[in-house]
Order: sequence, then C-alpha cells, then structure tokens
Amino acid sequence: MPQSLTLAEARAFLRVPDAAEDAVLTILIDAAEARVAAAAGVALTAASPAPLRLAVLTLVAHAYEHRSSLGDAGDPSLALVEP
Repeated sequence: MPQSLTLAEARAFLRVPDAAEDAVLTILIDAAEARVAAAAGVALTAASPAPLRLAVLTLVAHAYEHRSSLGDAGDPSLALVEP
C-alpha cells in the first residue's frame, strides 16, 4: 500500500486518465518507495520531504513508461531494487 503518495497523485503525474492501471501503479509505487526509503534511510509518509516524494514519482514514471521491456535480457526490473 503506497505510503508517500496517493494513486491519484501518481495518475496525475503520469497523465493516466482513470483507475484502469491502479493495480500496476500500486506495485510500482510500493517498489519505488522501498528503494527510496532504503537509499534515504527513512520511512516514507505523506509528510515526507518533496524531494523524496519526487524521487518516488520519478522511479514510478520510469518503470511505467518502460514496463514493456521488463524481463528482457539483463533484467532491467532489478533496477528498482538494486542500489
């Protein structure tokens, strides 16, 4: 369950018009939050500083825009969990 931002915020940032992609977005937000929290050494919340929330949104946007390449040679999906 996303902690630092809402699905509505992610949809707006990505320009996704409806809830059809909510399941995918939730997974991407959770993965991005885990990576940012680990890198920053803090737990993320809705009150987290803007730069941390923007980092989550940026990771979500990158993964969402490149989701068709996940699982290709070199397994780029690992980029969300590796430092």
